[in-house]
Amino acid sequence: MLWVEGPLSYVEQLCVQSFLDAGHEVTLYHYGPVTRVPDGAAVVHGDAILKRDEFIQHGRTGSLALFSDVFRYHLLAQSDRTIWADTDAYCVKPFRTETGHYYGWESNKHINGGVLGLPKDSPALAGLLEMTRDEYGIPEWFEDGEKTKLQKLADAGTPVHCSEMQWGVWGPHAVTHYLHKTGEDKYALPIEVLYPIGFKNRRHMVKAARLASAESCLTDATTSIHLYGRRIRRFLSSRPGGMPDKGGLIEKLLRKHGIDPHAAPIPDHVAAAEAAE
Repeated sequence: MLWVEGPLSYVEQLCVQSFLDAGHEVTLYHYGPVTRVPDGAAVVHGDAILKRDEFIQHGRTGSLALFSDVFRYHLLAQSDRTIWADTDAYCVKPFRTETGHYYGWESNKHINGGVLGLPKDSPALAGLLEMTRDEYGIPEWFEDGEKTKLQKLADAGTPVHCSEMQWGVWGPHAVTHYLHKTGEDKYALPIEVLYPIGFKNRRHMVKAARLASAESCLTDATTSIHLYGRRIRRFLSSRPGGMPDKGGLIEKLLRKHGIDPHAAPIPDHVAAAEAAE
């Protein structure tokens, strides 16, 4: 996992603790001071994986998800028996893979990399690493018209930086493309395994009245729940005290893992909590 800097809120604490309680060894990488990390997680400076003088931020949102994308690809290329997990991925049960591949469909169109395991010799991983070396590169899966437009801008000396491209360009869109290209999409797990509660229903995890709806999405095959950190933090911060409903799924999980949300609140200035996803 990666949390660039700053205190963890109860959302990230819950996710880190869920992996620890499932029996996984957890390493949380960081670049600046980080606090409120659950006991048992190793805290390691990100320079151990990728040295950076500057962090790539999305132009519209300011999110560091682009840098997080690059970091996870380098992490997997340098590590054995390792699976990447976003700090908004909740572990339902231990992750297991015989092949080193561990990722799943988020929709009928996209494989998400919020949980991502790839063997070091994966052709898709090689493609992702090569693509992210050029921050002004034109993604090969773009439509011809868009590629032509971007090439003209590049030829005119005004290339478009990846931070100004569509959301997820180095994340789910790239992961999906390269896994399709290399045939490694055959290892992708069904939606119910890693992304059972979709983005449009994310608020169901907060509301007590939606507990049954949220839990109905979970099956015996489910190993993770994606909490959609940036968006769920924003929603939680708009509620009284920044708290989820008592009796809602998130509150239920907080109680299960002994996380006190009052001890690690969502910051008033939510952007301060958006160090990584």
